[in-house]
Amino acid sequence: MAIVKSKLLKQISANYPNFLKKDLNKFTDIILKEIKLTLKRGERVELRGFGIFYTNTQKARISRNPKTGEKVNTPEKKTIHFKMSKDLFKKLNDNEEE
Repeated sequence: MAIVKSKLLKQISANYPNFLKKDLNKFTDIILKEIKLTLKRGERVELRGFGIFYTNTQKARISRNPKTGEKVNTPEKKTIHFKMSKDLFKKLNDNEEE
């Protein structure tokens, strides 16, 4: 199951009851906005102990519509990639062995 922003905010507010929920919401909005803007500029985002977000550019190409078989021009586009840190990898895989 994926985690949604509202569930994340509930967990953060439970761990830090001294902060107002609106402040925590604003804080997470700022962090997510900065990550988006950095990726849009083509730079990478490194969160130590978690991983790295970076963008790749897919070249423009001619693809095919699978339903009709018609050829379609696909423009150049950016994709986001994520590489997890070694710490996160170890934490995820140590729990599976137990």
